[in-house]
Amino acid sequence: MQLLYPCLIVLLLHSGQSQAKRVVGEGPIAPSTRIKGGEQAEIGFAPYQVSLQPVVGAHNCGGAILNEQWIITAGHCVENFVPALVNVITGTNRWEEPGAVYYTSEIHMHCMYDQPYMHNDIALVKLTQNITFDEYTQPIELPTRPVREGDEIVLTGWGAEEAYGSSAEYLQKLTLGFVPLEECLRIFNQTSSMGVGHLCTYSREGEGACHGDSGGPLVSDGQLVGLVNWGRPCGVGLPDVQANVYYYLDWIRRRLSGNDKCPA
Repeated sequence: MQLLYPCLIVLLLHSGQSQAKRVVGEGPIAPSTRIKGGEQAEIGFAPYQVSLQPVVGAHNCGGAILNEQWIITAGHCVENFVPALVNVITGTNRWEEPGAVYYTSEIHMHCMYDQPYMHNDIALVKLTQNITFDEYTQPIELPTRPVREGDEIVLTGWGAEEAYGSSAEYLQKLTLGFVPLEECLRIFNQTSSMGVGHLCTYSREGEGACHGDSGGPLVSDGQLVGLVNWGRPCGVGLPDVQANVYYYLDWIRRRLSGNDKCPA
């Protein structure tokens, strides 16, 4: 295991590609990269957005600021990393030009991560020092209600334009709609990889999350409602499947308060 991390760092630096959104294709589920069909976000548009980097200068995943000490992201973004390889970049629309760099002291995967497979794909990252907030760096509120049909959802991230491509230089944004779980399950032929802990989003063919968007925030009415989990790469006319943050509120609050007990 000690040899894995240096090799991964070299791969990231030389390929210019992120190693994470999980994707579903014709074969087995595998790691997924920039928002497809999005547009460049204005400076300061998403001050809660962070880039997770195994070494500074190599974007891997997105995430969101919950408070001065905690970042929320997808579980698969951090499952193979020790804290020293989860650097948090804040306050910027360019992941290569950090507004600030923070380091990780603890990684907390959901206690039932991947049980069953592709479920509970959510994690919390605790920083070694408090984040300094300013106009470009701010926390995002947790949701106070479930997402409903008709809600407008905004995805931001540095993922690739095409499957397995290089990360976007500038932060991208894309407005999406909500797809009810029953409809999403029907579209995906009742897949066992989806359940009540997921939230489906869609706009139209040619638009959606892609590699490098994993763990990135989906926001509705100023509240964090989702984190990029998985989909078929990229923008092929099918919904993307996100972690439903409202569903995980109890786990999030327990973990932030220091309670490790897994909710029933």
